[in-house]
Amino acid sequence: MKKILSAFLMLYFTIAFSQEKKPMFWHDIQEFKKQDQQTPPPQNAILLIGSSSFTKWTDVADYFPTKTIINRGFGGSRLTDLNYFADDLLSPYQPKQIIIYCGENDFADNHQLKAQKVVKRYKSFYKKIREKFPDIEVDYISMKYSPSREILWPQIKEANARIEAFMKKQPHSEFIDVTKAMEDANGKVRKDIFVEDMLHFKPEGYQIWAKVITPYMK
Repeated sequence: MKKILSAFLMLYFTIAFSQEKKPMFWHDIQEFKKQDQQTPPPQNAILLIGSSSFTKWTDVADYFPTKTIINRGFGGSRLTDLNYFADDLLSPYQPKQIIIYCGENDFADNHQLKAQKVVKRYKSFYKKIREKFPDIEVDYISMKYSPSREILWPQIKEANARIEAFMKKQPHSEFIDVTKAMEDANGKVRKDIFVEDMLHFKPEGYQIWAKVITPYMK
C-alpha cells in the first residue's frame, strides 16, 4: 500500500511540476496548433503575428475581403514571447507576407526598459523570420500611443524610430506608421477609438488601422 501511495504521490508531483514549468502563453500556442490540425492553414496568406491588438481583431478578414489572412496574435505577448515561440509561429505556415504588431507589452512589463533593448528583441525575431523566409514581405506596425500607457510613450516613440530606421535598410520590409492616423486635428490621440481600458480598440480604431495598412498588403 505504501508503495502504491508513494508512486501515486510521485506521479502527482511530476504532473504538477510539469504543468508549473509550462511557459506563459503555452496554451495559446497549443490552440493555434489545434486550429491548424482542424483546418490546414492556406498557403500564400498574410500572417499576422503579435499581441492583443491582433488577438482582439477577430473580424480582421472582413476588413480585407480580397486577402487571405491567418491571425496568430496572442494577447499580452511580448517580443520575448515571439522569440521564444518563433518556430511554432513560423514553421506551420508558408505565407507571402508577415505583419507584426508587438513591443508595447515589453514596456508595460518593465517601465524601466530601454528602447534599444526592445529593438534588439525585435531584430532577433526579424532574423528568425528571415532564416525561414528570406524573400517574403515582412512589415512592422508601429507601436501605438495608448492613453492608459501614456507614461511609456517616450520609450515607445524612441523604439518606433529605431525600428523604422532598421526596417528601411532591410529588403522586402516596411515600417507601417499608424500613429499619425490615430490623431485628431490638434495632434492628440483620439480617445474615442478606444474601449474603456484606453488600450484596446473599438471598431473605429481598427477602421483607421485598416485604411493605413491596406496599401502595404500583398
